[in-house]
Amino acid sequence: MYAKCGELNDAKAQFELIQNKDAVSWNAFIVGLVRNEEEEEALRMFKKMRLDAVAPDEVSLASVISACSNLQAIEAGKQIQCLSIKFSLSSNQFVGSSLIDFYSKLGEMGAAGKVYLRMHERSVVTMNALIAGYVQNNNQSAAFNVFRQIQANELDPSSVTFASILPACTGPFGSIMGKQVHCRTLKSGLLYNDTFLGVSLLGMYLKWKMIEDANELFVEMPHTNSLVLWTAIISGHAQNGCSDEALSLFWKMRSCNVRSDEAAFASVLGACADLASITDGKEVHSLIVKSGFASYGTASSALVDMYSKCGDAHSSFKVFENMENKEDIISWNSMIVGLAKNGYAPEALTMFQKMRESNIEPDDVTFLGVLTACAHAGLVSEGRHFFDSMTEIYRIAPRLDHYACMVDLLGRVGHLKEAQDFIEGSPFEPDSVIWATFLAACRTHNDEIRGKIAAEKLAELEPTNSSTYILLSNLYASSGNWSGAKMVREAMRERGVRKSPGCSWITVGNKTSLFLAGDKFHPDSVDIYEILSDLIGVMKQHEHVNEYELLLLDEGLG
Repeated sequence: MYAKCGELNDAKAQFELIQNKDAVSWNAFIVGLVRNEEEEEALRMFKKMRLDAVAPDEVSLASVISACSNLQAIEAGKQIQCLSIKFSLSSNQFVGSSLIDFYSKLGEMGAAGKVYLRMHERSVVTMNALIAGYVQNNNQSAAFNVFRQIQANELDPSSVTFASILPACTGPFGSIMGKQVHCRTLKSGLLYNDTFLGVSLLGMYLKWKMIEDANELFVEMPHTNSLVLWTAIISGHAQNGCSDEALSLFWKMRSCNVRSDEAAFASVLGACADLASITDGKEVHSLIVKSGFASYGTASSALVDMYSKCGDAHSSFKVFENMENKEDIISWNSMIVGLAKNGYAPEALTMFQKMRESNIEPDDVTFLGVLTACAHAGLVSEGRHFFDSMTEIYRIAPRLDHYACMVDLLGRVGHLKEAQDFIEGSPFEPDSVIWATFLAACRTHNDEIRGKIAAEKLAELEPTNSSTYILLSNLYASSGNWSGAKMVREAMRERGVRKSPGCSWITVGNKTSLFLAGDKFHPDSVDIYEILSDLIGVMKQHEHVNEYELLLLDEGLG
């Protein structure tokens, strides 16, 4: 009882009081240790049990094999397998399943298959372990072969069977295979009685970006008070860029009196960050404080990231300073990147120095923040130093993103030749981000020749992206090359490239409304344009307002 409740000290005290410890008492304590992630102590107690001449049974053997799996204790696991053979228990379904899991985690699926073949009775439990092993080792076809064996042997698949096979639904036909598995869960009658299976199916649909299917499944699930299901659907929407829906689902969950956990808070804060909705973010922050999660690492890191992306560097820094545990690199990275992107370059570099003084090793994300800070502040020599230190000091291989930061840094200060050399000397094939960054720098410093090179590269990579043509046209226009600007505009028309309308959004209460340029589809558009017309009338009465800008506004209302 104490072990199941996680009270291991009390469990040990009670265990020590037993004078004649039999296999049952030893098993209870060893199983409790493994369940509470005290694997090394579990192995120590198993050795002590053997010294006391107590014969192991299937329960103790399965438990200590699981402990070896978690510890990656290869030799110990193989010795216990020999012991299971000695006591004629290697064919037991629980011992066999644990051995299959042990070898699967080591990547030795050949050994796992041999354990399976030597078993006298192959149950769903052992076949589930083999399916999970093949999926973990990216052998989806073998996993489906075992899944078909369950059906061929007329065994009833369990919820674990379906949950294990769903991650194997990959490749071009993955979504179709996943739907077939979904149908089997309905036929078996297991789906609506098992939250874990529901979460697995939700995860499958959301992984394939099948949002509508995920929403339909969620609505059909009877467990409306299940925090796990709510968290899965909220995080899935947030990860698929449906931040507005994720936020709406979070508030709906709250209205259903379902208490949030750290994962739900972190997911919805990510949605707030994507929407730059600081109002919702602050409301969620207050709920985190009330729920007692303010000191938790994941929630705190998500708060730091949310405030940074919403442009509130002060609140971000305040949350960071109040964190009890700053050993998590994620929070440091969020702080450094947030300061850099919000124009606090010196503070970002100071934060990096504090991070090093705290003996936190930087990673590739850290250097993205540091290089961004150098770019925004025009610190060329410092940027070069940090870029070189990635490989020379920290043994971190720069990614394409880091090269893009260096191109941005050199381009901002007008070192266009060096930026071009940097692109050409990169071990990666330059992507559209690098060429767009270089083109923008050429536009700023009126370098037609290099700008044309960048635009041609961009047009090859993204032939329908209007930004490329507009940047090049503006570059020609700013240098007085009107024929070049006209030629670019004509090329846009010939290729059917159109400029995407700009968009903006506003949050009123708990509802966010999105508007495109010239948008008249909003249900309140008549009232909106009437108020806008009145405001323009007021603006016309003020002489300091540019007449050309007023003309554009009038045309937009026309």
